[in-house]
Amino acid sequence: MWSALLLYLPLFVPLIFLAAGLASRSLERPLIWGVAAGASLVALLTSLVFLVLIIAFPFSPDAILQASPLAAVMQVLASFIAFVVIRYSRTSMATEARAATYLVWLQLTLAAVTLAVASNHMLMLLAAWTCISLGLHQLLMFFPERPRAALAAHKKFLLARLAELCLLGAFLLLHHVHRSWLISDVLAAYPARLSWVEQLAALLIAAAAVAKCAQLPVHGWLIQVVEAPTPVSALLHGGIINLGGFLLILFGPLLLQAPAAQWLLLLVAGLTMLLAGLIMTTRISAKVRLAWSTSAQMGLMLVECALGLFELALLHLLAHSCYKAHAFLAAGDAVAADVRARQVQVAPPTSAQVVLSLLLASLLVVGVIWALGFFAGHAPSAPWSPWWLLVLALATLLMRGHGVSGLWRWLPTLTVTLTAYVLLKNVLAGLAPHGVYQVSLEADLWLGVLFSLLFAGYHLQTHFAHLPWVNRLNIWLYSGLYLDEWATRATLALWPVRLPVRMHAKQALVIQGEI
Repeated sequence: MWSALLLYLPLFVPLIFLAAGLASRSLERPLIWGVAAGASLVALLTSLVFLVLIIAFPFSPDAILQASPLAAVMQVLASFIAFVVIRYSRTSMATEARAATYLVWLQLTLAAVTLAVASNHMLMLLAAWTCISLGLHQLLMFFPERPRAALAAHKKFLLARLAELCLLGAFLLLHHVHRSWLISDVLAAYPARLSWVEQLAALLIAAAAVAKCAQLPVHGWLIQVVEAPTPVSALLHGGIINLGGFLLILFGPLLLQAPAAQWLLLLVAGLTMLLAGLIMTTRISAKVRLAWSTSAQMGLMLVECALGLFELALLHLLAHSCYKAHAFLAAGDAVAADVRARQVQVAPPTSAQVVLSLLLASLLVVGVIWALGFFAGHAPSAPWSPWWLLVLALATLLMRGHGVSGLWRWLPTLTVTLTAYVLLKNVLAGLAPHGVYQVSLEADLWLGVLFSLLFAGYHLQTHFAHLPWVNRLNIWLYSGLYLDEWATRATLALWPVRLPVRMHAKQALVIQGEI
């Protein structure tokens, strides 16, 4: 009973959010913002206590809400992002005329997120996801007079309905097989050989995650919703969009047995990671660059899930949420930092420096692999493509640090970072699903090629942008390969929408004079 109380306690906190929002029209705004911030702090502290106790006294109740370490970690993350966003909104949104409406929808969306990460019932999870999408739609339309924001919200609305239909189909198929709506009952049956019905359910779950995480070619809405208020962008990029990764981590035991679903993620998310990562480097606007970065990071996270690296995907999810929320809330400082970075002239590395950097990075990574195998008592198993990505990342740092001479400057930081990464990865390994899974050689080679192309594309854009053919490539990348234009046409043909027309300054003066 005590454990069950701890499980339900974090869900009472959204009631405080809702009460504060509904009363916002009758109470003074400073008091309402204080109540909302206090409620989010209570949610954060409660979730931390719940996390400690659920790790100390684990249990698996047969209930519609799950008391798992994964759910507890996600509760802490959701509460933390909520506290940060509300604190920021208290300053940035308090002077807006529709601040009360904004606060109501923000609190309802946060309450739905809290319910989604704690759900152990498939229909409850689907209902919470739908409520998140509907609440987010109202936040994205906070400035309804902006045509670009209205178009992005319209595309997001239709895409969200498609993703929810995929989830509904997957859940109905799983219920048909297992005769239970509880997620814990469904996952308890795996690992096992899947029937075609379960394969289809896994494929639909993967498709829903791809749609939710704004993967190419349905990514355009994520780039265009930067016209929403800054705290809404922080909430979206720092919390809500990561729920696609949470969905795959949650249904990891099913995903590990579904090759079709894994290859859907490897193909779509892998190409998104490559193209969005390169497109990001061609953009100037800080918020647009961050939006493309989110699409690329979500692609990498989905690829990690397809490889069965769920503990790495969970670590990626937590780190990306905190980083991206901070990046959007500090977007003004990012502009100045980007201007300073562009003023620094970096000489292109020679062929010898490239080869030497790759060699040194390979030796460092081999040393890490040896150390991990030595302490674990066995050599790390497949996949090997993530290690190749680490080699390329270290080689890039070496080249930017002018080879061996710059190695000693950042080597202590790199050592601490890798050590912290290994420790966190081992800690989170007990929270994420795991099982016996061997990555196919084809999947490893596919990702190795994508990582190599990403490295080569970045190298060309950084040091050889003056070449005519690289310049033409950058023009195509700047346009996003025109994928969003095709997706927008298809969306408007399927479901037309009347967009607001932005008035010119003279029109506004005439209307003001008439009034």
